[in-house]
Amino acid sequence: MTTATLPTWFTARQQAARARYDGTPAPKRGDEAWRFSNLKQLDFSGFSQNDSASADTDDLILRSVGLESTAAKFVFVNDTPVFAESDLPDGVICLPLADALVSHSELVETHFMRQETRLGSAKFAALHEASLTNGMFVHVPDGVEVAGTIEIHHWLVGENTLIFPHTLVVTGTNAKVRVVDIFRSAEETSPGLAIAFNDLAAGPGSKLDYVAIQAFNESTRVIQINETAVDRDAAAIGFILNTGGAWARNESLSRLEGEGARSDMLSVSIPARTEEYDQRTFQHHVSPGAYSDLLYKNSLYDFSKTIFSGLIFVDEAAHHTDAYQTCRNLLMSDTCEANSMPGLEINADQVKCSHGSTSSQISDEEIFYLRARGIDPATSRQLIARGFSVEVVERLEDDEVENLIIGFIDDKFDHIASRGA
Repeated sequence: MTTATLPTWFTARQQAARARYDGTPAPKRGDEAWRFSNLKQLDFSGFSQNDSASADTDDLILRSVGLESTAAKFVFVNDTPVFAESDLPDGVICLPLADALVSHSELVETHFMRQETRLGSAKFAALHEASLTNGMFVHVPDGVEVAGTIEIHHWLVGENTLIFPHTLVVTGTNAKVRVVDIFRSAEETSPGLAIAFNDLAAGPGSKLDYVAIQAFNESTRVIQINETAVDRDAAAIGFILNTGGAWARNESLSRLEGEGARSDMLSVSIPARTEEYDQRTFQHHVSPGAYSDLLYKNSLYDFSKTIFSGLIFVDEAAHHTDAYQTCRNLLMSDTCEANSMPGLEINADQVKCSHGSTSSQISDEEIFYLRARGIDPATSRQLIARGFSVEVVERLEDDEVENLIIGFIDDKFDHIASRGA
């Protein structure tokens, strides 16, 4: 994006964000939002933004394989769009964010990063806003349903490269859309850093599904902030898959702003070696009669570590709230570590809320059952872990997208199996 073409509101926000970033202290030991976290991962010195000039974009376009058929497909390399194709209904806006800022400035301004980042990474959200050069903007107008899925590939290329992917999806009244973001590294070992952000705004009576597949290489660090607003009688699904990255911090906030709103927050993570996945969630019930359900599942190998901290917060006027929160950890080694901190804060009457967390290893009975059918122990363990993960994936209720996600899950399990873990 060139400053000359940007709307004044956006340049003003970037300047304010830079000042906010500079003025916000870095997280420190003792901050509740960073409890159990490895703060050494927040040393981002040496990383910088790079363009895609040196990348083999033709090869990366060929490698951008996802769904068999899509409603639209985009490929970004270091935040630069290099490929686009679409077959979308009339009225649907599906553009790189840099283009949308020029052609649909007021619409973008209405929805762009409008919620407060409150789960610990406000400093890095400010850095994202100040440094953002491009991203994806999707707007589905009232009464329009997009058949199929909008698929977006984000490639990180080059050593010590820093990218700021951004996806903004807005649905009008009684509209419907599904968007899949896929994040990958072009090289197997080059360290990289991604500070990603997605805004989801589900209008009244609409259906908005969002899937993020994080499959960076094992030398890359990630901060991914997900903010969702769900209006009256709307339904939003946010699904996160973590199979890559040396360290990933996911912060997901879902705000239920209308009566009858529904939010499903789903995640599958499979850390191995010394990978660390840090997940923070906030289910904010603003209006009465809304429903939210969170299900996070982690399968941990080797010396890996997961952190889950989630809060269901019910405002004073949000009576008849129905909210659930579950985090389950499957410990595949004696040396992995799972930390879970579920929580509730209820300020209304006549609510139904529950939260829980479990951590366990595979039982001897499960292994015995599979071995009795001729399956070796290593394969038995992998099958059990796969089934443990697939339960979450099936909540998407779309066979093609589910198969895409399961493909990434199987790749991770195959990689683990090849090391004899």
